[in-house]
Amino acid sequence: MAGLKRYTPEEKLEIIHLIEHSALPVKQTLAELQVPRSTFYVWYQRYQEEGPEGLQPKKANRQQFWNRIPDQVRQQIVDLALAHPEESPRQLAYRFIDEKGYYVSESSVYRLLKRYDLIQSPAFEVITAKDQFENPTKRVNEMWQTDFTQFLIVGWGWYYLSTVLDDYSRFILAYKLAPSMNATDVEETLQMALDKTGVAHVKVAHRPRLLSDNGSAYRSQQLAVFLKQFKMEHIHGRPYHPMTQGKIERWHRSMKNVIKLQNYYFPGELEMAIAEWVRYYNHDRYHESLQNVTPADVFYGKEKEVLKKRKLLKEQTMALRRQSYLQMAGV
Repeated sequence: MAGLKRYTPEEKLEIIHLIEHSALPVKQTLAELQVPRSTFYVWYQRYQEEGPEGLQPKKANRQQFWNRIPDQVRQQIVDLALAHPEESPRQLAYRFIDEKGYYVSESSVYRLLKRYDLIQSPAFEVITAKDQFENPTKRVNEMWQTDFTQFLIVGWGWYYLSTVLDDYSRFILAYKLAPSMNATDVEETLQMALDKTGVAHVKVAHRPRLLSDNGSAYRSQQLAVFLKQFKMEHIHGRPYHPMTQGKIERWHRSMKNVIKLQNYYFPGELEMAIAEWVRYYNHDRYHESLQNVTPADVFYGKEKEVLKKRKLLKEQTMALRRQSYLQMAGV
């Protein structure tokens, strides 16, 4: 009988995130992942108590006093958390690094905020564990995802948001709010995306493929003619399997967790709220699946520069802390 698989800390964290975001019961999801429930709950308890660091293999208790975060920096982290209460310790850690130019780990931020009772319960997103396309894209504008979602405006009825998202970067290219969801709405949203990217006016080897569900607007002959005009291939997700468009589904859920906290009495009010969320999502929200950079960083090709800068800041911060400790110790 083969021994139990040993998971790395990164794999454990990914499994925890999959469980938190799965639409299936925990028992069923763990069965599909072939992870014993008892094992998972040990991981999860350690994760809740210590953050990502609790998933590391247990080592001898060696306290590295030289690596302690200075009190001034700790207070700055708390202040940042109070200014951005909607963000997770992971997002706050990378925001702090980029804004303050000083490296702090996600686990350190987690422990600090837990001490101040600033850790909120997870806002579970009902999303399947399989939110990744089977053949991942490798570049910007290789494939776009599109879908509708609906909002109720008091006194006006249902309005529908059509969105086009770049699959590789998760950048929101275009969106349109309208009282209908037909092929014309899809065309107008796609035209905005085409105009923004300019891919219709330059010579490229392949135009973006379009991934959508099987709604009537996406199955219409009118849309087929429009896409043929721009030489765009159209891919439909499997019927009754919306998880194929997992990235845009997650975008919808993240957006609605914020947008639906308010009532809207005019379409213009809702449009302003959506516009502000799109700006935040594209340019300010650190995305875990993008190595904790923003969709705009990836879409505009800045992610390597950001990651390189963070790596340098980490090295400089560790050297500074060690030097400060040695000076205090009189070494």
